[in-house]
Amino acid sequence: MAKPSVTPDPVDRITLVDIRNNPKVRTLIDGANTVMKAMGYTEHGHRHVGIVSSITRYIMENLGESSRDCELAQIAAYMHDIGNVINRVDHPISGANIAFTLLNEMGMDAAEIAPILGAIGNHEELVGTPISVMSAAIIIADKSDVHRSRVQNPIQETFDIHDRVNYAVVKSRVEMENTKRILALNLDIDTSFATVMEYFEIFLSRMVMCRRSCDIFGYKFELTVNGTVIE
Repeated sequence: MAKPSVTPDPVDRITLVDIRNNPKVRTLIDGANTVMKAMGYTEHGHRHVGIVSSITRYIMENLGESSRDCELAQIAAYMHDIGNVINRVDHPISGANIAFTLLNEMGMDAAEIAPILGAIGNHEELVGTPISVMSAAIIIADKSDVHRSRVQNPIQETFDIHDRVNYAVVKSRVEMENTKRILALNLDIDTSFATVMEYFEIFLSRMVMCRRSCDIFGYKFELTVNGTVIE
């Protein structure tokens, strides 16, 4: 007689700690940032994915999502840029493929892998779209990580516009007002390095994607720069 299937005990489920401690995951994220640095991009390593993971959890918890969905969203956030280890082009798709291989190897159930892959594969502006609450939370968290600590170019005289805009942001924070259903990205910008107009010049498509993501869970996206709400 065949043994009945047994649902894995929650304590045996893959956690964010498991992902962060996995040597392959760590090495691939390091490799992804190495590629990005060589191509002249801002930091896409453990600092970035750690911040995106934390902001994602903050959003998910404020929306009242289950603890397991919050955990899965953090896992997706931590792995969202892993495809950059191959190339910046199509990195959400290659990243989703890499994530499947790793998560499957670690024994995660396919039902939990599926939403993670969808979130990773749709996090990039222009080619992605918010397909779920998890996906939307990761998109907002990812696009909100603008800060001078992301600049990897040590020579200010050679900064391009992306370096200057990121370096200009001295503080970036996501705050949710649940009673008013507002999700705000609040930025403090040193305009001696870049103007607010330059911020929009390179990040407008990202802000549009954040607004569309907020629509998924019925919130209004609000951008505040140096204390002024940008309508």
